[in-house]
Parts: sequence; structure tokens; C-alpha cells
Amino acid sequence: MWDEDIIVPIAFFVSVVIMAIGIPLVRGIVRRWDRKSADPSMPTDTAARLDRIEQAIDAMSIQVERIAEGQRFVTRIMSDRAPERVALPLRGDDNS
Repeated sequence: MWDEDIIVPIAFFVSVVIMAIGIPLVRGIVRRWDRKSADPSMPTDTAARLDRIEQAIDAMSIQVERIAEGQRFVTRIMSDRAPERVALPLRGDDNS
């Protein structure tokens, strides 16, 4: 039915096509498996705790900024109200 001279080249080309399609397909599947195993799935309670910690840190940073602004304000008020300092003579300049 089929001549042996025709079956060998057909088998060769079919195997080349299968390898050309199969190798990238297998690589993609293996990469997907590696990505799934590399991504640690975080429990939902841990994610919720991290969100609360992040919100708490944001709130603390806002409060620290308010404290710093208050400190700058008080420093500016105190420096504006301070009387001018008069330079005192040095001990060696006193002739009395």
C-alpha cells in the first residue's frame, strides 16, 4: 500500500512538526507549574493583618508629621519672642 521510500520522509517531517510545536508547549507548561509553586499563597488572615499594620504605620507617620509641624511652630514663636541678646564684654576688656 505505502511505499517505504515515502513513509520515512513523511515520518521525519511529522516528527519535526510535533517537536517544533511540542517543545515550546512543554516549556510553557513547566514554567506555569514553576510560577505556581514559587508564589507562596498567603493566608487571608495574614493579608488582613498586613493591611492593618500598613494603615497603622500610615496613621503614625501622619501623627509624627503633625508633631514635627507643632515643634517647628513653637520654635518659631519662641525665637520671635526672645529679646535681643546684648553682647557682654569679655573679662579682659573690663578696666575697672
